[in-house]
Amino acid sequence: MMPCYQLPISQMRRFGLALMLPAALLGAFTFPTQLQTATAQTSEANRPLTIRADVQEYDAKNQVITARGNVQMLYPSRQLQATSAQAQYFSKERRIDFTGNVYILQQGGNSIRAEKVTYLIDEGRFVALPQSNRQVESIYMIQESENNGQTAAPAPQTPAFKPSN
Repeated sequence: MMPCYQLPISQMRRFGLALMLPAALLGAFTFPTQLQTATAQTSEANRPLTIRADVQEYDAKNQVITARGNVQMLYPSRQLQATSAQAQYFSKERRIDFTGNVYILQQGGNSIRAEKVTYLIDEGRFVALPQSNRQVESIYMIQESENNGQTAAPAPQTPAFKPSN
């Protein structure tokens, strides 16, 4: 028997659908194992968004995935990585809500640390909120210009020396 990672995509999708269909008919399900992974990808136009967590639940009626415990998100097409205590992916609204010690890193070094962050996928926008009496921290990598960030100031003009007669 061939390992599932070597199956053609069409067979893998059928296999995945066969596993999900009974659970989807029940309305919601929970994965109580050590580490769970969910990857959203249905066609070549879509890009994978992978969420790993200790526990994941899917509400088929509202189309919401809730991941709890050591949550890790990878979204390579947006060059994003995130960690948090909990994440909820609202597929209808196309947003992800992260809560609990949220850290989001974008390739290139830009990052956000906060207690709660909402990522609006279509807008590519983050809304971050701190714990009470705390602040949100963002780090942005600024590319320096060719002259190392210094503004080129004109050289001072000194009057030409004219000897007096």
